[in-house]
Amino acid sequence: MLHNKPAAPAVLDTLKRVLASRTFGRSERARKLLRYLVEQEQAGQAERLKGFTIAVDVFGRDADFDSSADAVVRVQAGRLRELLAQYFATEGASEPIRISIPRGSYIPSYEFVGVTNVPPLAAAGPDEIVLPLQEQPASIAANAPAPASPLVTEARMMRHLRFFWATMLVVITMLGFVILRILTPGTVGDVTDPTEVSASSSETVSPSALAMPPVYVKAEAKDDNVTRVAAVIRIALSGFDTVDLIAREPTPRINAFVDPLQFVFEVAPGPAEGTVAINLTNSATGKVLVSRVLLPNDLDTQTLDDRIANLLSSTIPASGAIYGYIEQNKLASGLVNCLILNDRYYLDPTSEKHEAAYRCFADMADRGGKSPLIFAELASLHLKALTEGHPYPLNPSAEQALSMAYRAVLAGPTSPYAHRAYGFLNSRVGDVSESIRFMRKAYELNTYDLSMAAAYGYALIFAGDYATGAPIMERAVEASSAHPSWWDYGLFVAKFMTGDEDRAARATEALASTKKSHYLAARLIVADRVGNQELAKALIAEIEQEFPAFAANPRVVFARSNYPPDMVDKLVTALHKAGLIQPI
Repeated sequence: MLHNKPAAPAVLDTLKRVLASRTFGRSERARKLLRYLVEQEQAGQAERLKGFTIAVDVFGRDADFDSSADAVVRVQAGRLRELLAQYFATEGASEPIRISIPRGSYIPSYEFVGVTNVPPLAAAGPDEIVLPLQEQPASIAANAPAPASPLVTEARMMRHLRFFWATMLVVITMLGFVILRILTPGTVGDVTDPTEVSASSSETVSPSALAMPPVYVKAEAKDDNVTRVAAVIRIALSGFDTVDLIAREPTPRINAFVDPLQFVFEVAPGPAEGTVAINLTNSATGKVLVSRVLLPNDLDTQTLDDRIANLLSSTIPASGAIYGYIEQNKLASGLVNCLILNDRYYLDPTSEKHEAAYRCFADMADRGGKSPLIFAELASLHLKALTEGHPYPLNPSAEQALSMAYRAVLAGPTSPYAHRAYGFLNSRVGDVSESIRFMRKAYELNTYDLSMAAAYGYALIFAGDYATGAPIMERAVEASSAHPSWWDYGLFVAKFMTGDEDRAARATEALASTKKSHYLAARLIVADRVGNQELAKALIAEIEQEFPAFAANPRVVFARSNYPPDMVDKLVTALHKAGLIQPI
C-alpha cells in the first residue's frame, strides 16, 4: 500500500465518482459537506475546516452558532464517515484512492491504494475498459510488443483467470461480511459506554421475548358491511409494529390453553339495522376491552378509514387499551415490558422512568434483539437524555441517537416506527429534507396510525409547507378521540400561518392544561385576537414568571427550536401586538 499523497486531479476525480454514487445519492447534505471539505482542503484552506466555519458555510447557520446547543456539524460528519466507509467497502471497492474524514478532525485524508504487479484486467479502474490489442487505436498497437506464442498466451490467460477468480472470491467474501454487518444491528455498547452493558448481555434474547401480542380479526356473520369492516381492520393492523396480526380465525376456547396475551377484534351486525359492532376482547378471559358501533354514515370509504384509524390508534400502540390490559394484569415480559416502561416515561418524564426504559431496550439490544422497535425507541430515549438532561446514559449525543435510529430503519425497512424515529432525529439535527422524507415514508407505511399522520404533518408544517401539512395534521386531530397536545399546537401554527384564525383558535383550547412557553404564547395570540384582554394579561404574567427567557426574547427561542423564519416573524409580531414585551 502506497502512502504518498495523491495528486489533486486524481483526488477530484475520485470525489466526483463518490458524489455520483448510489451510496451518496440519498443524502444531499452528505454530498454538500464532502464536496466542501475536499475542495477547501485541496485549495489550501484546511485551517478553515472548523465546526463554526462548516456550520455557517455548509449548513446556513448564522454568526451566533453555538456548537454545544446545535450538533448539526458533528452529526453530519459522523454520518459522512459512515457513508464513506460504506462506499469504499462496496461500489467503490476498486477505487485507487480512498477519502476519509479522521475522527476528531474535519480535514479530509487521502490514501493511495494502487496495486503493483497486477495484470491489466485486474488493475483497471471502475470506469476503465481494457481493450484487446486488436481493438486498441493503431498508434498504440504499432508500439505493442510482438504477440507471444499460443502456449505462452494460454498459460498467461490461465494465470489471469486464476487471479481473477481468486480476486472475485475475496470481493464476494468481503461484500458478504459488509452486508451482514449492515443488516445486523450492533450492540448498544457500540454507541454507549461499554462499561454500562448489562450483566446478562452474554445471554441471547429468545424469540418469545421479542414476540408482540397476537391479534385476530373475526367476522361474526356473512354480512357485506361486517365483511368490509373486518377487511379494513385486517389491512390496518398489518401496519402496526406493536402487535402480531394473525390472518386466520382464532382457535375456539374449548378446554384448551389460550395465550393470555391473545386478543380478537370481533366484528358483527350492530344493534340497529345497517350498523356494525366492533368488540376488542381478550381471548383467555373473554373480557371486552373496547366496544364501538359504526353507524350507516360511518361506512363510506373515507369516514370508515378514519373511524378504524381512531379505533386502532387508541388500542394498538403501547399507550393503548391492549398494552393497558397487559400492564394491569402483570402479563408483560420481554420487549412488551420495555414498551410499557417506555410509555410510563412519556406519561411521567422523570429521570428514573427514563433510565428504566432505556436499560430495558439496551439490554435486549445487547443480547442480540433485532426488532426495529428496540433501536427506534432507544434513539428517541437517547435524544431525550441529551435534551432533557437525564443522567443516563453517560455523555449522550445527537450523533449516537441518529446512529441508533438508522439501525432501526436497517432492521425494519417496512417499520413505520423506525422511519418515524429516523425522521424525528433528522429534524432535531436540522436536516429538514431527510426528516420529511422519512416521516412521509412512515405515514405511507401505515396511514391508519394517526400518530404517523401527525408526525408527518408536523414535519411538513415546521418545514414551512403549511398548505400540505395542515390537512394531514387536521385529519389526525379530528379523527383521534384522544391525542397529545403537540398535535393541537401543530394544527394551531398551520392554521395561523394559512390565515384560518377560527380553526387556529379552536386548536388552542386543548393547550390550556399544558404549561409550555410556546403553548402559552399561542393562547395569548388567540386571546388578543378575540379581545379577551383579561385572559391576555393573565397569560403575559404567567409567561414572564414561568418562562422569563422566552418573555425577554421569543424570537431567539423560536429560532433555536428550528421554526421557519416566516413563522418566527409572524408569531413574534402577534406576540408584540398582544402586549408581550420583547424586541421585534
